[in-house]
Amino acid sequence: MTDVIGSSRKVGLALGSGAAKGIAHIGVIKALREADIPIDLIAGTSIGALVGACYAADAEISLLEEIALTSNLRKLSQLLDLKFAFIRSGILHGGRVESFLKTIIGDRDFTELAIPFCAVATDIKTGSEVVINQGPLIKAVRASISIPVVFVPVNYDGRYLVDGGTTNPVPADVVRFMGATFTIAVNVLNDPKKRKHLGLTGDKKSNKPPSLINTLIQSLYIMEYEIIRASILKADIIIEPDVSHIEAYEFYRGAEAIEAGYKAATTVIPEIKNMLSEY
Repeated sequence: MTDVIGSSRKVGLALGSGAAKGIAHIGVIKALREADIPIDLIAGTSIGALVGACYAADAEISLLEEIALTSNLRKLSQLLDLKFAFIRSGILHGGRVESFLKTIIGDRDFTELAIPFCAVATDIKTGSEVVINQGPLIKAVRASISIPVVFVPVNYDGRYLVDGGTTNPVPADVVRFMGATFTIAVNVLNDPKKRKHLGLTGDKKSNKPPSLINTLIQSLYIMEYEIIRASILKADIIIEPDVSHIEAYEFYRGAEAIEAGYKAATTVIPEIKNMLSEY
């Protein structure tokens, strides 16, 4: 990719949490690449950590895009490894997710990445933010995506870690701390009020009480949305794809999410280039 911007800058990309909504990050990266906007540093939380790690590995997004576009309910169900004693720690082990990640990014260490990268997780005991930038990449991503109650917490250097979205859902400050002089933040958590309902699917209306998972996800969204409003002010550019119609678990709607991300990024690319030209 040709770097058309001055060499005195470092462009940082902060990719936020949002489960299936975060597939939109792929579309954002595609648009930035096509416009020759360099990505020098990446920080990601939850699904943002997954997408960010995949891109940081080889500075390539095509394989992840292909997987997102061909995923269906049958394929996704194969990633579930139910833990029947879930009341104690979580519903899913996450082992199959780790195996899936290994097929995409291999068994890499942070030192082997093409682009410097950090994953954000949360220490479930202390409530503190944990920024991971060393050691096995897959374990770091696994920790960052561990939605409380849904996934079993990850034991990382003696600390039990869960989804970073509970402390830093869009880590714009992290990528700036990494050395970014210009920060692009991508937020896929739209205003919780935009959710049409709390039923079982994103397409059908329901008068039934919210499911356990929907209640949990909506509660996390409300909490994270308030944190995001303050944290993304640290970014120079904020990209917010409209994925309010996609539910957190609808990973099979990858094409829609990617298109939303691509569209949102494309609209601000002229502004990004104009701001970077000042460096």
